[in-house]
Amino acid sequence: MASLLHHLFSLSLLIIISSTASNQLPQHYVVYMGSSSSGEAPGIAESDHLQLLSSIIPSHESERISLIHHYSHAFKGFSAMLTENEASALAGHDGIVSIFQDPILQLHTTRSWDFLEAASGMQYKHKHPPMSSDVIIGMIDTGIWPESPSFNDDGIGEIPSRWKGVCMEGYDFKKSNCNRKLIGARYYGSIQRTYSNNKTHMAKPDDSPRDFDGHGTHTTSIAAGAKVANVSYHNLAGGTARGGSPSSRIAIYKACTLDGCSGSTILKAIDDAIKDGVDIISISIGMSSLFQSDYLNDPIAIGSFHAQQMDIMVVCSGGNDGPDLNSIVNSAPWIFTVAASNIDRDFQSSVLLGNGKTFQGSAISFSNLNRSRYYPLAFGEDVAAKFTPISESRNCYPGSLDTQKVAGKIVVCTDNDLNIPRQIKKLVVEDARAKGLILVSEDEKIIPFDSGTFPFAEVENLSGLQIIKYINDTKNPTATILPARDVPRYRPAPTVAYFSSRGPGQYTENILKPDIMAPGVTILAAMIPEKEAGSVPLGNKPSGYAIKSGTSMACPHVTGAAAFIKSFHHRWSTSMIKSALMTTATIYDNTGKPLQNSSHHFANPHEVGVGEINPHKALNPG
Repeated sequence: MASLLHHLFSLSLLIIISSTASNQLPQHYVVYMGSSSSGEAPGIAESDHLQLLSSIIPSHESERISLIHHYSHAFKGFSAMLTENEASALAGHDGIVSIFQDPILQLHTTRSWDFLEAASGMQYKHKHPPMSSDVIIGMIDTGIWPESPSFNDDGIGEIPSRWKGVCMEGYDFKKSNCNRKLIGARYYGSIQRTYSNNKTHMAKPDDSPRDFDGHGTHTTSIAAGAKVANVSYHNLAGGTARGGSPSSRIAIYKACTLDGCSGSTILKAIDDAIKDGVDIISISIGMSSLFQSDYLNDPIAIGSFHAQQMDIMVVCSGGNDGPDLNSIVNSAPWIFTVAASNIDRDFQSSVLLGNGKTFQGSAISFSNLNRSRYYPLAFGEDVAAKFTPISESRNCYPGSLDTQKVAGKIVVCTDNDLNIPRQIKKLVVEDARAKGLILVSEDEKIIPFDSGTFPFAEVENLSGLQIIKYINDTKNPTATILPARDVPRYRPAPTVAYFSSRGPGQYTENILKPDIMAPGVTILAAMIPEKEAGSVPLGNKPSGYAIKSGTSMACPHVTGAAAFIKSFHHRWSTSMIKSALMTTATIYDNTGKPLQNSSHHFANPHEVGVGEINPHKALNPG
């Protein structure tokens, strides 16, 4: 007994020591100190902040007395490496509003403008904005691919004299990459590299405004891309690509690196954007709905508050954690928070069975299969690896399938466990040398995603049950999957996307959130050229455009709409533009019925806000 007590005491002591030690490891903290004084010089403020740090950091660790980010334009503060005890000590100083650990935020990704015009009953040709608008949009994102034709400056005049920004050079990015449309580009690098001050370990993609991910290029072209004729994604979604405000200027603030999207860096980007002279800030990034912070500990809420004080609109994505209630993020009252909807276009792939039956699936797939040859068809549980639970093989968990049994077959899997994304299930089946994948999902959850050249189709439950019954009732079941095709004039549209986060906000339940809804499902926009061979159909060149879904795509639709309105009404304030968009939003779909959610029920304000944006009607709100 004494020996047991001794071991328990030793274990408890070890846990306490480990906890204490971890509390003393320096972590990246943001120190927010409120509004900047109008007459205060940035150099003096920086000196004061360093002096403040030196008062709490031991002299033998003087190398930590440095600022990673310094905020001095619209608001005061800094970020630095601090221990938990040092952060607590600093919180007691006069002038400190809040201190919080630097959060890593998420990108909100998972024919749109033509659809919005058709829904409004107005056509773009009747309302041409100026060829060269002086509206400047600040995009805080993953960077930009400047060579995209969506960012050409044909017909755009000289850069307005009020612009105070810069075009930073970096890895594979020169000042010449900026032009009269792309007028500014900043990057901030890796937090870890800044702290260690070791440039040799810096990943090259971080050391440049150039987009390493494609997210920033996509969102920027949605908001303000130039008109580009004859654009498609490998012959899908063909037409003319353009942003909501093609005449607007854009400035890029690359706040996301290979390490993620640091909250402290986003705060720095907002501070810089305010100083540079942007009119609108667009942020398709946010916290996880599971780990939200109050507004004094939320970098986007803090930065956007000060932007709003300067009459700069901040438009943010509401998040992709729907359909749960209270899952909305970026819900501070002064943020223009956007939900996502579908448009009147879908992408479908036909599943043909050996018994002659055909089922329509959802897909963006460039399948090389056709009607002339059918392949063996198997359910996941029938080709499971040894000792694998049925629930795992049905859902195509990693390691759940027997490669020898799967090779050469089309596999049917269910999508009951959302812990394993569809993209992972597709890779599991593809790596097992299958010929294709048919995924069975609930109808409202189906959103087409890009599976590249691997044959893929996602069918709703009723179709899935019939396909599985065919497998069980047939000695040698076969099937084929046809390439995806456009489905125009899709109805009903718009409807609330399944993934779109729902309100109310966790900290302001009495305020309507989201504010408004915009297209965010299967949106074609500019992209970095594809690099994976499996994503390019045989015989095709890599595409400079791609189809993506998410509130990340909905957010820049509202950004572009706001810039479009400002290009006609230069003197309108942020509040006037926001009011115009909200009071003219539509609450009906293209069948004339009230807007629906993904479950085919009438949508409520916590799903759609005031409704779907109607940019042309907002020009003259009445």
